Amino acid sequence: MGWVRNILEEKGHAVVSVPPSITAFNALEVMRDMNVGGLLVVDQDTLVGIFTERDYARKVILKGKTSREIPVSELMTPNPITVTPDTSIEECMSLMTNKYIRHLPVMEGDKIVGVISIGDVVRFIIDEQRYIIEHLEHYITGR
Repeated sequence: MGWVRNILEEKGHAVVSVPPSITAFNALEVMRDMNVGGLLVVDQDTLVGIFTERDYARKVILKGKTSREIPVSELMTPNPITVTPDTSIEECMSLMTNKYIRHLPVMEGDKIVGVISIGDVVRFIIDEQRYIIEHLEHYITGR
């Protein structure tokens, strides 16, 4: 199986991030505009959390506030689980499944180099299986 770096080579290293002070409403606008389900929360080039649709859906009302007034820092998941480009796809799948998370920031030391989602991991696995099946079919049929 592959590595996180293989996903990033295909997907790219673009990262969508917001500061911890942004309101949940404005963060949701960024998610909509960028068509993503989660944002990295970055303070002075340091990853401090992740804010996802799930964080919004489960926490805003419970805190008794509105999305236009509550900062992402009050809703985000602090200190998110991260991976490196050398993390295996199997390990990512295991982390995401066992920890019930959908996004993994990719770090090289203290530097954010990308983000992968559960969709990226599933797509990679399906493509890899398709490739193996095609090669096995060619091997069996001699074509």
